[in-house]
Amino acid sequence: MSCWVVVVDDDVINLRMARTILSEHGMKVSVVKSGSQFLSFMETNSPDLVLLDLIMPDMDGFQTYEALRKWEKETERPRIPVIILTAETDSEAERRGLELGASDYIRKPFNPDVLLRRIENIVHNSDRIKDLTHEAAVDQLTGFLNKAGVTAELEKVCRNEQGALMILDLDSFKPVNDIYGHEMGDRMLQVFADLVRRSIRAEDIVGRIGGDEFICFSRKVTDEAVVQKMIARLNEQITLEAEKLMGSDCNIPLGVSAGTVLVSGNDEDYEELFRQADKALLFVKQNGKHGYALYDEQDDTDGGIGEDPMADMERLSVILDERNEANCALWLGQDAFVGIYRFMIRFIQTYHGVASKAMFTLRPLAIEYRGSVLNRLSEEFGDMLKNTLRKSDLMMQTKSNQFFILFPELASQYINNVAGRILQEWNRLGYADVVDVLYDFEVIDCTKDEKHGRRGSDNAGENRI
Repeated sequence: MSCWVVVVDDDVINLRMARTILSEHGMKVSVVKSGSQFLSFMETNSPDLVLLDLIMPDMDGFQTYEALRKWEKETERPRIPVIILTAETDSEAERRGLELGASDYIRKPFNPDVLLRRIENIVHNSDRIKDLTHEAAVDQLTGFLNKAGVTAELEKVCRNEQGALMILDLDSFKPVNDIYGHEMGDRMLQVFADLVRRSIRAEDIVGRIGGDEFICFSRKVTDEAVVQKMIARLNEQITLEAEKLMGSDCNIPLGVSAGTVLVSGNDEDYEELFRQADKALLFVKQNGKHGYALYDEQDDTDGGIGEDPMADMERLSVILDERNEANCALWLGQDAFVGIYRFMIRFIQTYHGVASKAMFTLRPLAIEYRGSVLNRLSEEFGDMLKNTLRKSDLMMQTKSNQFFILFPELASQYINNVAGRILQEWNRLGYADVVDVLYDFEVIDCTKDEKHGRRGSDNAGENRI
């Protein structure tokens, strides 16, 4: 088994024994004799696992563990698995170590077979979690980071590095889906992703943040001319690729619009930079598309109110129509959802309609899948849910792992079809062995008595799809 283990123990005999056992089974082993030495060691090293003794001078194992977790949080380093080692026979030390978050607990003198088996299990689970975390941060269609993944990266990078932040939007993409179908739309998005990939460097960061919207950070780019050439090249190439896919008679005016802001790297706020790039993008959309605009702080004003109502309405229409993601559920924040939900219920009651509502909850199948892994998979589930449901459906994320859906015009006999489609898509993504998807539903039928129901597995208290 190939992995790197650090043993932290002030007992020389224990250190030698651990090094001998682990080295004989192909593991790289480093040994340190105190908590302070271990913390210094971690500043320049990234092992796979730590074996940490509880009874040590100066800093005991509990203090060392807490200092490690604090350092990892401050430096944004991933949490390394820790196995507690002790000769204590009472259960109190074990309980405290596991409550702190240790991965396992082994009493000394340790049995070689037990030690090896537990190390193997923890390293395997850690690798699985790393894979899942990576998969959950990647957009499956394009291979770029998804919105959550790229946002996390850019929040860190924009604080410390110079570069150009660009929001890229495909112009006139909606007609591709409407005329040629979603399969062609997906192929077009993949082609565009490949064009972007060939236009950036390996150190640049790129992600997909919406249906046909992408974001890119080009490190150390401070010259507007570089951005201008990149966008011009993308517009030329996307036209050629569209003709290859849809034929030379394709008259859809596909192109690329980009809003750009130059980043100084002096602890700048990503959300504000995104707003500025987005404002520059809107300017391009309102002025011919197929180009780029660089954000200018002097132009960042609200302008006269009501001076030209028709122009105001045209600008609003660009925001509401051009950048709307077609053929998917409407995912709203809580404030927006509440207003629309109340209106929909009034509408249904007034015109004697029918609707259904459901609550979908993700439940991790093992303790190691909680926390960041569950959060990442919940984001993936939300994106999948949005794109699987109808464009008339409304959805809101009520908790990090919970989604509330309103299905207008969906009667009770169709709820199983909806659930089955969601389950099928979730299984296709390959996460069904990591989390359960549970749901409850309620039918709102104003032509009859209101119905309530539950769907799921036969297990008592669970509704699983």
